[in-house]
Amino acid sequence: MGKLVNCVLLIDDDKAINFFNERVVTKHSSFDMVNTVQSGKAALEYLAAVKNQKATKPDLIFLDINMPAMNGWEFLMEFSKFDKSTIAGIKVILLSTSSNPDDVNMSVKNHSVDDFISKPLSKGQLDNVLEKHFPLPDDNLVNEFI
Repeated sequence: MGKLVNCVLLIDDDKAINFFNERVVTKHSSFDMVNTVQSGKAALEYLAAVKNQKATKPDLIFLDINMPAMNGWEFLMEFSKFDKSTIAGIKVILLSTSSNPDDVNMSVKNHSVDDFISKPLSKGQLDNVLEKHFPLPDDNLVNEFI
């Protein structure tokens, strides 16, 4: 089976967490390229490069909530201002150690957020992300068209 997710963008201010999560994602057979940034500002710069066709558009963003200077919520406000062609199709998953119910509730209300999971990433979590957000076409539907 080929890769389902071409490009992942990890946004976390913690270098060790980014390193660990990058390893987990790259070891998974359904993910290809992984880019990491350590701030919301750097992520916005990356997306600006995507808009200018100088960087690969991510299919999936894993976003930390609690970061200095620009937290995940502030990033999401700026993310939503990008033109639709730049951000269309990008799944955003909050990846946090926060167990604060307010964070979970805010993520449900935010239209840019597709999911909320606890860090660190694991193979099982990635499998769940694939199943929920990148489903394979139903074999029965495919066979009907053959």
